[in-house]
Amino acid sequence: MATELRGTETWGLALRKHWRLYTFAILPILWFLVFRYLPMAGNVIAFRRFRPGGSIFGEEWVGLYYIERFIQDQAFWQAFQNTVIIGGLTLLIVFPLPIILALLLNELRSRLFKRFVQTVSYLPHFMSIVIVAGFVFELTALDGTVNRLVQLFGGDPISFMQQADWFRTIYISSEVWQTVGWGTILYLATLTTIDAQLYEAARIDGANRWKQTWHVTLPGIRPTMVVLLILNIGQFMQVGFEKIFLLYNTLTQPTADVLSTYIYRVGLTSGQLSYATAIGLFEAVIGLVLVFSANAISRRVTGSSLW
Repeated sequence: MATELRGTETWGLALRKHWRLYTFAILPILWFLVFRYLPMAGNVIAFRRFRPGGSIFGEEWVGLYYIERFIQDQAFWQAFQNTVIIGGLTLLIVFPLPIILALLLNELRSRLFKRFVQTVSYLPHFMSIVIVAGFVFELTALDGTVNRLVQLFGGDPISFMQQADWFRTIYISSEVWQTVGWGTILYLATLTTIDAQLYEAARIDGANRWKQTWHVTLPGIRPTMVVLLILNIGQFMQVGFEKIFLLYNTLTQPTADVLSTYIYRVGLTSGQLSYATAIGLFEAVIGLVLVFSANAISRRVTGSSLW
């Protein structure tokens, strides 16, 4: 009890002493409360029938009606399958590339060239999703750059954005172009914290550059890799709505329609808000389970975890 009181007094003393610094946390906390936590109360309409113009918390209890409904909905499972495939490909392909690029940049000796590569790779991150989608449409058009290259090698032009089989390839490629450069920032920052004496000791032991990377560099950035992997797994089901919504159409919908776009269609377009909320709640629960599972597995296997 005395220890708890001392801890409380210590925290209170720190608050009184550094109250100006703590005031900077007020706006972020309010933002999370208003836009993240308060909206959670709206999840109750997944179990209540919502009618426009009525109570925001629904008119009557319907239990698991909407959950049973989307479980029996073939369109839902098609969107769920597309979400898993696109999310899995993003995790498998996009996640490791910033690590590889950071390791390559770390080996560069020309600081000028290194800064040039970093700047060029960072720029796509700051572009609007609308601009990125515009680039994709221009590049994959029948008279676009990609089809000109196809014709240069003797092929026939391909209607990439009208063929469902090409959508996932195009989406993953655009994600690589837009996010990989920006993703290297944390890894490059972590690389600077690795003790240079470890590399010196490895060289004395006869380790070449590859072995130094394997035994010194990768273990040095492993905690950062683990944290980002857990966060990415948590976002596994939340495949980017904006880009997919801008890129897909009725022809590519069989492979492009994911849970976020499906929720938009049934919720806002069709006005089935309770049904859409039930699907969104299901998606959120899966994400929560994935985060806790990934964190527990990482803590047990690697000793590093998010908490």
